[in-house]
Amino acid sequence: MADVISPKSPFKEDIQQYLVESGIKEKSDAILGPFSDISNQVAEALWNAVLPGSPGSSLSWELLTLTLLMATAFWFFRKGRGSKDAGGRERPANSLLHYLLPREIYTHQSARVDIGLYLLDRGMMPIWTVLFLGSVAPFVERNTIGVLQWAFGASPGVEPTIAWRLLYGLVTVLIADMIFYWTHYMMHKTQIGWAIHKVHHSAQVLTPLTRPREHFIAGPVWALGPAIGITLAGSIFAWVFNGDITRITVWNVGIFSLLYALNGNFRHYHVSFRYPRWLELWLQSPGMHHTHHSYLEKHWDTNLGLVTSIWDRMMGTIYIADKYEETPWGLAPKDQAEYTSLRDNLVTPFREIFRILRKKPKTYPGSATPELAAGKTPDLSA
Repeated sequence: MADVISPKSPFKEDIQQYLVESGIKEKSDAILGPFSDISNQVAEALWNAVLPGSPGSSLSWELLTLTLLMATAFWFFRKGRGSKDAGGRERPANSLLHYLLPREIYTHQSARVDIGLYLLDRGMMPIWTVLFLGSVAPFVERNTIGVLQWAFGASPGVEPTIAWRLLYGLVTVLIADMIFYWTHYMMHKTQIGWAIHKVHHSAQVLTPLTRPREHFIAGPVWALGPAIGITLAGSIFAWVFNGDITRITVWNVGIFSLLYALNGNFRHYHVSFRYPRWLELWLQSPGMHHTHHSYLEKHWDTNLGLVTSIWDRMMGTIYIADKYEETPWGLAPKDQAEYTSLRDNLVTPFREIFRILRKKPKTYPGSATPELAAGKTPDLSA
């Protein structure tokens, strides 16, 4: 099943060889060895999902091609509308090529920074995946099953019919979505979280490479959520089914990875992909994420969900924009100046965290007095 989810790719084979030669793979095996088969195979599924060459990766040729084909259909049926410029404003496309791959976006400095951050993120993600699935996941699994056995007794041994498998998949998505929302919420609403997450929001243009645009110290935060969410759901249904759900879990993770990878490409792509308004009240469309990346004050801290809009509606953070509403991307100018180059995005979060820990007010170059940070969220220390 894992081969279906993630076919062979030279890039992954090189990584695997490096891990073996460096001794990391041996240590990883030692970490994962005592734990269940399900944790091992989920780790393999996630490993494959985050590396290029797999349909589970948003940067696979299959999904990039599908993204371009869908955007081509938008260009045809919308008569050229729906494509945004580097300022997040709808702009006329002189040709199909200009609609799909505008020079001003893909030669922008922000797009070049995306490449550097992507390479660093991809290099470290397998480490976070192995560590959390080798430690956090088994801990959550053992204790969740233990609590269920203590509270309800022996497993009912339910037959995993198609309906039950679909329910398992739905519960997994909802739990993962809930954890993502609250993690994302804290990234926006805490000073240290925002100092780190500004790296993602400093993208002044959106391309498929913007999705993994994160500071490397954010990797453990984003890896921890899926490790807990997927394992929690898996543990509950392992007890319901009396175990033997490895194949079902790998299938669920694979399908979710495929769907999210395609959705993720349009979440960070200059062509807007919207759902009907009534559906956006329940599901996050890629176009809603365009609004999330806007530095306009009315768009701050909105549309924080991953899959559903349920938590955004409950917390009042949902914003459904007009069909072609302007969404200028990045940070407001004062913050953007500190998060522009690759070096800025790697170094500035550490400076900000150090400032916050010292309880120093935020100041900007050329400003005599502390000011409120002009980004997604006001700097509460100012």
